Amino acid sequence: MTTALFRISVGIALVAVALQRPEAGAQGAGQASRFDRRLLNADGPAAGDHPEFYFTRAAYTGYWSRNWAIDYPKADRQFMMGVRRLLTHLDASPDEHPVRLDDPDLNRFPFLYAVEVGRMALTEPEVLGLRRYLKAGGFLVVDDFWGSREWANFEDEIRQVLPGCTIIDLPRDHPVFSAFYDIREFYQVPNVGNAMAGRTSERDGFTPFYRGIQDEQGRLIVAINANTDLGDAWEWAEVPEYPLKYSTFAYQMGVNLIIYSMSH
Repeated sequence: MTTALFRISVGIALVAVALQRPEAGAQGAGQASRFDRRLLNADGPAAGDHPEFYFTRAAYTGYWSRNWAIDYPKADRQFMMGVRRLLTHLDASPDEHPVRLDDPDLNRFPFLYAVEVGRMALTEPEVLGLRRYLKAGGFLVVDDFWGSREWANFEDEIRQVLPGCTIIDLPRDHPVFSAFYDIREFYQVPNVGNAMAGRTSERDGFTPFYRGIQDEQGRLIVAINANTDLGDAWEWAEVPEYPLKYSTFAYQMGVNLIIYSMSH
């Protein structure tokens, strides 16, 4: 698919009315011992509704109550609009789907997306829940954290979850980069404000990292997108001022990550 056709396909899926629903809650400071539970869907998926795939967002404890909910729910809804248009063979829920890391039902969902992980402050039940999830075959995608300080915090947190794990730079021929789209050019994806100002980096995160953690069989179980922000590109893909190359790359990366998680 050409870039122009990709933009048209995604654009068709981005229904403006669906994007005007207000986000719940207001951003504010919280303690490291809690997160904003008001944003969770207490009812879960509708009764009798069991799609093959949910875009599951990790709801975790952070230094701010809404760290886990950055770009939520618009990015999730908008990304899934594009996914459902592009992957017509996949029975995917169109709705946002946040799940707590200490929720016993987490293992039901093979794909888990977490943002702002540079500000994680996981509780012991969350550490144990995420470890159990990954050991059971789950796939974690982390995104939107920037600079050396946030990297150090994320590394400390993930090493609590997976003691002794090795973090590697993913080679450009890794199967995740060709799971659906053959990605050969990699970008640092900026937030919408920086994109419109002609900047891409934040803090001292000048170089994007596409890294990962593998299990003992060599299967990728944690995909790490550092110094980049795929979620913001999903959230603002319909805005003409947001550069096409970033939204295209972000959708292609997201689709590849889903296909990889469902096929490995």
